[in-house]
Amino acid sequence: MSSVSLVDRVAALQDQKRYEDLHWTGTFEEYLDLVRRNPRVARTAYERLYDMVLSHGTEEYVDSKKKITRYRFFQDEVHEGRDAIFGLDIPLMRLVSVLKAAALRYGTERRIILLHGPVGSSKSTIARLLKKGIEEYSRSPEGALYTYEWTLPEGLRYLTAGQESFSSPMNEEPLKLIPSDVREQAITSLGLERDGFRPYIRGNLNPACRFIFRELMLHYKGDWSKVVRHVRVKRLLLSEEDRIGIGTFQPKDEKNQDSTELTGDINYRRIAEYGSDTDPRAFNFDGEFNVANRGVIEFVEILKLDVAFLYDLLGATQEQKIKPKKFAQTDIDEVIIGHTNEAEYNRLLENKFMEALRDRTVKIDVPYITKLSEEIKIYAKDYNPKKVRGRFIAPHTLEMAAMWAILTRLEDPKKHQLSLLQKLKLFDGKTLPGFTQDSVKELRKEAIREGMEGISPRYIQDKIANCLVSERGQMSINPFMVLNELEGGLRSHSLINNDDQRKRYTELLAVVKQEYEDIVKNEVQRAISADADAIARLCGNYIDNVKAYTQREKVKNPYTGQDEEPDERLMRSIETKIDIPESRKDDFRREIMNYIGALAIEGKQFDYRTNERLYKALELKLFEDQKDSIKLTSLVSQVVDREAQEKIDVVKQRLIRNYGYDEISASDVLTYVASIFARGEMK
Repeated sequence: MSSVSLVDRVAALQDQKRYEDLHWTGTFEEYLDLVRRNPRVARTAYERLYDMVLSHGTEEYVDSKKKITRYRFFQDEVHEGRDAIFGLDIPLMRLVSVLKAAALRYGTERRIILLHGPVGSSKSTIARLLKKGIEEYSRSPEGALYTYEWTLPEGLRYLTAGQESFSSPMNEEPLKLIPSDVREQAITSLGLERDGFRPYIRGNLNPACRFIFRELMLHYKGDWSKVVRHVRVKRLLLSEEDRIGIGTFQPKDEKNQDSTELTGDINYRRIAEYGSDTDPRAFNFDGEFNVANRGVIEFVEILKLDVAFLYDLLGATQEQKIKPKKFAQTDIDEVIIGHTNEAEYNRLLENKFMEALRDRTVKIDVPYITKLSEEIKIYAKDYNPKKVRGRFIAPHTLEMAAMWAILTRLEDPKKHQLSLLQKLKLFDGKTLPGFTQDSVKELRKEAIREGMEGISPRYIQDKIANCLVSERGQMSINPFMVLNELEGGLRSHSLINNDDQRKRYTELLAVVKQEYEDIVKNEVQRAISADADAIARLCGNYIDNVKAYTQREKVKNPYTGQDEEPDERLMRSIETKIDIPESRKDDFRREIMNYIGALAIEGKQFDYRTNERLYKALELKLFEDQKDSIKLTSLVSQVVDREAQEKIDVVKQRLIRNYGYDEISASDVLTYVASIFARGEMK
């Protein structure tokens, strides 16, 4: 195949029509017509960012009687969840509320949005998502925005040092070319307001464009219509890589950084062309505030900024203006987002000289996740069969690591007789006797700082990674490997600065290990008693005896054919498995018969699987009957007869099929549970 045909094949993959749309250019007249058809192309930065978030859709759900809105944008579905945010729907609701208020110009557009929280709580991920989202939105028909450039004939190119075109250095909105004293009147008379939306165009042109505009007005003796004939409007595509509409500022060494990095600096090479360092055309409008105009600027660790930057930041927020060197204040239109950790924010509170900054910030707490199922998603995103090839992650490995992380972040309950593990389960939506949704709401309210301290997800990820690359983890990793790695790392953890905290975290690891032990004992128990036919037979026998008991009848013995009294020993051996006391046995048996009767009236047949308590009792009874015949304890002694081995293999296959184990991890779990049998700890 020739090289030309290969090039043609690649070229055929491109969408030429989309390229033309993204690089549209037109006259100022054509742009006015475009705005008249769709006024939303002239939105402010906050309006566009808010609309971008909403464009991805929302979901609503109720958690502890609280109505929660989940903004799907933060699930990053477009990129298959690469930067998805989990378990922070309430902080994200607060963030979107701030964006909405700013879009409606209720005051928060003159504030810094400050994301505050412990290290590794997704603050920078949220900022990165917003920047990436607005960049992609600007390429969609709904998110289209425009800027302009000057195009001059040869006789007027002295204004641009011989250049034919001169782009607006801050990518400003073309409607700013309408003089501010008649702008509102022009918007009304041109009919640019539609469906309740009216373009809000604030401020004046940047110094360089203002200079060219003024000179052209002089040239045409004040005829504005002739001036704008030299304007070419073009589609604006925001891009962090190209430094168009998206800026990022990071504090560095004070000696190597000054405020010109925010507001631009003089281009000394061009002074020779324009003759003066006060000529705006000889100025580089390339500071982060300049390039972020019309979009978003992110301040990384904003509270580490030197005081020299503080004044620029204050003006940019409250006045929405910046002061380039040797020029008048220049209007900007951008969303200012900063993020900081707990230690830096506490320093801000103590510093009286920073009161002006505190007054101009809207703080949004971004805590650690306190919901187990959401924390698991963080690790499942990075450690799954698709990403971790050739290594098996045993069931509950990520769950146990996540459980420990959550426990370190929770505060001990104050008013309730509740363990920390029980609190974790309540927060995760589980039910406990005596606790309602109101109880959960009260638990959340009493712990104001919950989630602001504890173990970071990064620490968990680091330790899981260590296990995966270790010699023992070449084939698979399991919960005990990860929990031991987590415990070993506590001795050198850089953020644990006292022995009491280290001791508490170690004790919580013991709690998690005990919970894991209970889980695997239950799984092995259910795998042993997972003989559906045997459970059905046991259930039929129990129901026959209960029916006879409640109706004061006798039961026919299937072997002898004789009528006998109901088997009280059998019934009680099942009922005690779910803690039905002697005094309540009659009530429980009547409940079962009433339940069966109600189903019969509806034309339905009784199935033990629909009654959770009875199902559990039957499983436990069957397990007790079968565990001795399987001789699981013989695994520990390594002496297993053929018949027992066949039964063990059946249990192993059930673990693989029903609980997601592989051959190795199923054998490990059976051996571990067998050791518990050997110690006589299995009830």
